Amino acid sequence: MSAIKKFQVTFDCAEPERLARFWCEVLGYVVPPPPKGFATWDDFKRSLPSDQQDAWFACIDPSGVGPRLYFQRVPEGKAAKNRLHLDVRVGTGLVGEERLAALEAECARLVPLGAVHVRTLYDGNDSCIPMQDIEGNEFCID
Repeated sequence: MSAIKKFQVTFDCAEPERLARFWCEVLGYVVPPPPKGFATWDDFKRSLPSDQQDAWFACIDPSGVGPRLYFQRVPEGKAAKNRLHLDVRVGTGLVGEERLAALEAECARLVPLGAVHVRTLYDGNDSCIPMQDIEGNEFCID
């Protein structure tokens, strides 16, 4: 059996491009170039039937290391807690107050982008900050 080397993370959402651009800001990802033959993404969208316009959007890690994020429009809203979430790793290798300060700084950067700070978990050594993105999907600053 061969190992899987690449994967993408798919988000069901209401506004794919808006949510993709939020995650670009969070992770330092970028919007890939439009498909061949199109100067812009808007040109590409206009080439699609109206029911397919704005149906999906994607962003990528500019270094090519992280997974592609794919956002697809679905008719239903978010109804329950995520069974899977992203951990944004900003405190790796840090402990105690130093770790907490790094996590709180990232939280302060993300809230103006539309993220919601749910709570801060801190036991004097380890910490984590659960948050929600602009469509209510849970993620953690870790």
